[in-house]
Amino acid sequence: MIILTAAPSFAGHIAGGEIYYTNLGPGQTPNTDRYKITLRLFRECFPPQGGQPTADLPVEVWMAVYNRTTPATQYGSTHIVGIDGPKQKLQMTSPNPCITNPPVVCYEVGTFTFTVDLPVTPNGYTISFQTCCRTNGISNIAGSGVGATYTAEIPPSVLPTDKNSSAVFSLKDTTLVCKNSNFMLDFSATDADGDSLSYAFCNAYNGGNTTNSANVTPSLPPYGSITYSAGFSGSSPLGSQVTINPATGMISGTSPGAGSYVVTVCVSEWRNGRLISIHRKDFTLKIGDCTLSAAELKPDYITCDGYTMTFQNESTSAGNNSYTWNFGDPASGANNVSNLPTPTHTYSDTGIYTLKLKVENTVGCRDSATALVRVYPGFFPEFDVIGSCFQTPFQFLDRTTTNHGVVSSWRWDFGDLSTTADTSRLRNPNYQYPNSGPRTATLIVGNSKGCIDTITRPVVVNDIPLLQLPFKDTLICSIDTLPLIAIGNGDFSWTPTTNMIGSNTSNPLVFPKDTTRYIVTLNENGCIKKDTIMVNVLDFITVELGPDTAICLTDSLRFNTVSHALGYVWTPTDGLSDPGVKHPMAAPLTTTKYHVKANLGKCPHEDSITVYVVPYPQASVGPDVEICYGDRVPLTANIVGSSFTWTPSNSLMNPNTLTPVAGPMQTTSYVIAAYDTLGCPKPYRDTVVVTVRPRVQAFAGRDTVVVANQPLQLTATGGASYLWSPTIGMNNPTIANPIVTLGPNIDSVRYLVRVTTTEGCFEDDDVKVYVFKTPPDIFVPSAFTPNRDGKNDILRPKPVGIRLFYYFRVFNRWGQLVYSTSDIGAGWDGTLNGKDQGSGTYVYMTEGVDYTGKPVFRKGTVVLIR
Repeated sequence: MIILTAAPSFAGHIAGGEIYYTNLGPGQTPNTDRYKITLRLFRECFPPQGGQPTADLPVEVWMAVYNRTTPATQYGSTHIVGIDGPKQKLQMTSPNPCITNPPVVCYEVGTFTFTVDLPVTPNGYTISFQTCCRTNGISNIAGSGVGATYTAEIPPSVLPTDKNSSAVFSLKDTTLVCKNSNFMLDFSATDADGDSLSYAFCNAYNGGNTTNSANVTPSLPPYGSITYSAGFSGSSPLGSQVTINPATGMISGTSPGAGSYVVTVCVSEWRNGRLISIHRKDFTLKIGDCTLSAAELKPDYITCDGYTMTFQNESTSAGNNSYTWNFGDPASGANNVSNLPTPTHTYSDTGIYTLKLKVENTVGCRDSATALVRVYPGFFPEFDVIGSCFQTPFQFLDRTTTNHGVVSSWRWDFGDLSTTADTSRLRNPNYQYPNSGPRTATLIVGNSKGCIDTITRPVVVNDIPLLQLPFKDTLICSIDTLPLIAIGNGDFSWTPTTNMIGSNTSNPLVFPKDTTRYIVTLNENGCIKKDTIMVNVLDFITVELGPDTAICLTDSLRFNTVSHALGYVWTPTDGLSDPGVKHPMAAPLTTTKYHVKANLGKCPHEDSITVYVVPYPQASVGPDVEICYGDRVPLTANIVGSSFTWTPSNSLMNPNTLTPVAGPMQTTSYVIAAYDTLGCPKPYRDTVVVTVRPRVQAFAGRDTVVVANQPLQLTATGGASYLWSPTIGMNNPTIANPIVTLGPNIDSVRYLVRVTTTEGCFEDDDVKVYVFKTPPDIFVPSAFTPNRDGKNDILRPKPVGIRLFYYFRVFNRWGQLVYSTSDIGAGWDGTLNGKDQGSGTYVYMTEGVDYTGKPVFRKGTVVLIR
């Protein structure tokens, strides 16, 4: 085993690597060969920041040699090899001045070499080096912190002609590639033995055993591949628009977006037609966020459906500001040239033209390009499908036409998802589907002029032939002849053939004397489908329209015709939807007698019916009204008819008259329906809406107490105007909040207030005022019994002559506040946080202000008794 070690500081930003070897002849011991092993490591001169820590190239590396056996085994011992001389720098010093925002292209190259004698073996050897740390920010690798493995293969060397030195990739890594642009990158190699070389993209290896920058012995082959990002792979490391020439190693195409991309190229060595070895180079290509002032056209253009085409510069360069187009069409005169970025040109005739484009950017860089334009309109792709069931092949017929050249290529896809063999390049192929079901067939068709187009058609694959019968049960008269009708593709046969003409056609004539079931058989290239038609034979028919009837004017009815006839003729036709059907709609404006002639072939019959037309009854009711909640309103209706009904009737007084009285509690629609006895079966209705205004929410306030000769302000709510009574001691009985002052000669007064809304609706409420002969005070009971028996359960303060009530508080004997309120009427129920408090003495404090502004404060004790 040969091992090269890495220094402890080795971290990220290795941009690529290659191991190659040279055969130096026989080794120092018999049956051995001496090899010089070389490892090249590449590092960006200015690596991107982020990810793993940046670091210089290592000064030492570890490598290993493995026997190519199954499983592989390590050969030899560990060796530590330092860097071979100073680092080499590959740098592009003079980028094209026509490139906008050119990136810095610079790599440091470190070379590590050693020699080793290897026994001649029929298996050969694998040489490996592993690192934990590729350069940061790689665009086509999924995840981060992905390592790398660089390898070389020494093939078996049993015979003298087997001796081999590996191919070596050229150091041409300073190519400048801009994003989304056409480029060429020379990735060729040379071989000292003169072996033939072929090139291909291949998977890059991951870091194997490595987990950090410490030196490790490489893991045993075979090696795992890195995981590529979506849209990339080992065979497409730069996306689907970039390829490698297998003969030259030249990478070309349209580059992806700006970023760093791992590219691994495998060069295969061939000797006398036999593959002897595969050599690899793993490299990180940097694609710059730059553009090149360039003229670029498609390889060629073609129009197959007209003479007009629109062109544009295919280069993504943003620096172009001057365009000169020549469409190669001198016959178009002055229209043959254009200075527009995306011109449109209509060619004067069919043929092949040479398109030329010249561009120039703001700094004077110029470029030009040419392409062929083929103008061959009149290409019309089309195809037909003939087939029915999956037991027999379907025939696909190309119907494409072309005005120029000939139709010359076909690529069919029959839409059979169960196989990949459902294709053909024949012009008119056949294909048999394995089962029934819908399919979509596709044809890509082209002509000799280069026109190509794609069309699709749905294909219905039945399990049996498609056989359609317009009718399956019919009637004929015993003296008539009837054509039977069947629709399908193939050969027909009918049974029984008695009283039949054309039993082997799709439309035979039959004239049975008795009811007969006819069976039709369709044979479509071996696919069989059968069906039946029942022909019922009658010696005569009848037609019945029923008794005469009546309808309301402007209404219609459908005739309920009872007959086995197949043909009908109605007269008169006035007001009929269709005078030739069995059940027409009739809407006569006057009483009409309708007559129908019915026939089943040569068997006729007739009948008549009179339709009496009667006007609708009439009803009318007055306009909509509004009432106050609790009020009533009289309704007045008029009818032309024999009877009437009101709905709803539960809120009406005298609902059996035309003048009921309505007293709804909510907005209600009253409907009067008028009926007659003249024959119109439908009532006529009219509606009146009685809107009930919302109930007035009159409130005069809660009953209260007052000290004699002290003012008390009453407060009413709920309306727009107010009227109080009686007016004893009141300053203004027509406002919402009058002030009353009562003397000691009055014990109490109940005041009534009428609250009226802007619409005139009113409601009454009252409040009782008790007169105390004492000064203003806050009275508190001396004891209470909160045992929930409904008697003396709540300790409530009673403010008398108090205008503002500040608080009422209760404390236990430890000074803890157990209750507090500022609401008049509220009180303590003997609990704290939902728990009953014990019996005993509690202290209360309460405070307020009387109507003269004098404060009132009281403090005392109260006994809680359980």
